Amino acid sequence: MSRDRALLERALDRGEQDGGNVEFKERLSRNVHLEGGRRESLAAQLRHRLLSGDGEATYVVGVTDDGGLAGIDPDTFSETMDVLSLLAEEADAHIDDVQTWGVEDGLVGVALIQEGGVLETDDEHVVVGTAGHVDHGKSTLVGSLVTGNPDDGDGATRAYLDVQPHEVERGLSADLSYAVYGFDEDGPVRVRNPNRKQDRAAVVEEADRLVSFVDTVGHEPWLRTTIRGLVGQKLDYGLLVVAADDGPTRTTREHLGVLLATDLPTIVAITKADTVDEERIEEVEREVERLLREVDKSPLRVSRHGVDAAIDEISERVVPIVETSAITMDGLETLDELFDRLPKTAQDTGEFRMYVDRSYSVTGVGAVASGTVMSGEVEAGDELLLGPMPDGRFQEVEVRSIEMHYHRVDKAQAGRIVGIALKGVKESAIERGMVLLPRETDPDPVREFEAEVMVLNHPTRIGEGYEPVVHLETIGEAAAFYPENGRLLPGDTGETTVRFKFRPYLVEEGQKFVFREGRSKGVGTVTDVHPMD
Repeated sequence: MSRDRALLERALDRGEQDGGNVEFKERLSRNVHLEGGRRESLAAQLRHRLLSGDGEATYVVGVTDDGGLAGIDPDTFSETMDVLSLLAEEADAHIDDVQTWGVEDGLVGVALIQEGGVLETDDEHVVVGTAGHVDHGKSTLVGSLVTGNPDDGDGATRAYLDVQPHEVERGLSADLSYAVYGFDEDGPVRVRNPNRKQDRAAVVEEADRLVSFVDTVGHEPWLRTTIRGLVGQKLDYGLLVVAADDGPTRTTREHLGVLLATDLPTIVAITKADTVDEERIEEVEREVERLLREVDKSPLRVSRHGVDAAIDEISERVVPIVETSAITMDGLETLDELFDRLPKTAQDTGEFRMYVDRSYSVTGVGAVASGTVMSGEVEAGDELLLGPMPDGRFQEVEVRSIEMHYHRVDKAQAGRIVGIALKGVKESAIERGMVLLPRETDPDPVREFEAEVMVLNHPTRIGEGYEPVVHLETIGEAAAFYPENGRLLPGDTGETTVRFKFRPYLVEEGQKFVFREGRSKGVGTVTDVHPMD
């Protein structure tokens, strides 16, 4: 997270001013600085720095008392940040940001500490997964929703979500991206400057109700990523977009099929309404209605029946349809009202569980596992298990800290999209599809399980040894099928044994999954598991 070294130099200069809000520390250790009276003394010192800086203090670590660059190794830096976080908590403050620089003998860092404890997440948090064909305007619509800014016609608001330079350059999303906005008693709380992490974090802090978006990929070669986004997150609703100038496509049908396989209540947004006339919009809405009725769903036009009816009737069977334009902003107020009033649907049952969607490493913090909390609650300091590893074992780890949309939180409940910094594991050992669980659990790794499956599409028959990719939670792994009756035909429902080809995962009875290979696809439910010996 390194930035301009001039920031470090300014911090060093400010630190020379006696009595300011900058404090130099070479290092902090648990067995020295948290023992006896040292903890109280250092917390008092931190409170003084906060008072001097009107609620803000800067700690420069890895330097000597006179500001010389000493540098400390990464493990010592991580421990220093852990101790500083505990001292900040005692002073009713929190670490808001950490920036690091490499020097000859290790790391030097600047930690910004702000008054006020870390945020406790609330229960009003709805998670929405987007789906739809490439160029139908998923990311653009979400970008306009979370910022309140109209698009320029060239997808400018899409850039608020696509974090990779090549995605912005080509105008195509290649991985899942995330966005958030919220509501308070005065209406929407939007992101003021989406290019600033602090502004995204401010929404989490200020809103009474949060709406997080998991924005998926519309380009067909990345359908696997889209399935991961819709199956592997604890979503409350789906948002399927259909462009008015193009209408429903084969990809629209694919994505709708995935949404339906997860029994997810879904809203259809007709996008780009400004590019066509009313006759064309009416034609596309009829096409969407026919598509929904083909899969035994009841369409509900919000323009005709109203928002109240949509909120009352949305379900696995009833699908509201909204006309929108990210350029004129037509229809976005309707979506605002829906997302403000729709109830949370994902149920929080059981102990803490989070399937890992991605991992990364932060200098001075270490390994971070990111994903959606599927159940229960996790807090900083919790002792967890991570796994299974390729050999089936689970590794003990500890939660260093938790972030939600760039805002530090002290705990996270089911449905929250979070990054959890972990102590006790290297980032290279964390893989997508692994799960985090409480340490007191006794999980069994599974290489093989039984399932009831429905074949939605296949050119011939599915026989023994058929190898699609199985998408279950964040798992996306090749697996061999062994149907109970020897074969399954298109449209068939039957029992099959499923065996992961390369490694075990945590799989449990009742979990739903999608399988796909080429143009073949189907859905299934786990009916029994065979734990590894």
